[in-house]
Amino acid sequence: MERISWHEYFMAQAKLISLRATCTRLMVGAVITRDRRVIAGGYNGSIAGDEHCIDVGCKVVDGHCIRTIHAEQNALMQCAKFGVPTDGAEVYVTHFPCLHCTKLMIQAGIRHIYYETPYHIDPYAQELLEKAGVETTRIRVDLEKYISALPKEISLIPEKRDNGNFTRGV
Repeated sequence: MERISWHEYFMAQAKLISLRATCTRLMVGAVITRDRRVIAGGYNGSIAGDEHCIDVGCKVVDGHCIRTIHAEQNALMQCAKFGVPTDGAEVYVTHFPCLHCTKLMIQAGIRHIYYETPYHIDPYAQELLEKAGVETTRIRVDLEKYISALPKEISLIPEKRDNGNFTRGV
């Protein structure tokens, strides 16, 4: 089996984290790394303790869900909450960051943004990234080639039991 690259490894984690997103408009995941180590992860969703879009619907104002904190914001806040420095770190995010997240990442000292989907790329965000010297790289990850190469005894797909409960192969 071909070994997964560092970029694919971290982007795969961002994609997995996006599955926790609670806003139905877009499922986004972000992973912050430094020195090839994950220092934080985040997904888009409501603030802790508030209602989630998947439960009560989105709260849309001017075309944006204001109930949602973006994945990048959640990851950066996790670093702030636990005192983890972000200066010189890299971010792997499933979708190109919005203007506000771009500004936050620049201020936090992020030096490189890796993304998979070029979603609504704001020209001003690109301009700010260039001025700040923050690099951006699009990465496409085909997880199927790695998943299909896993040994049969390691399954990432739930298997249904006779009693209706699901289990994963180990």
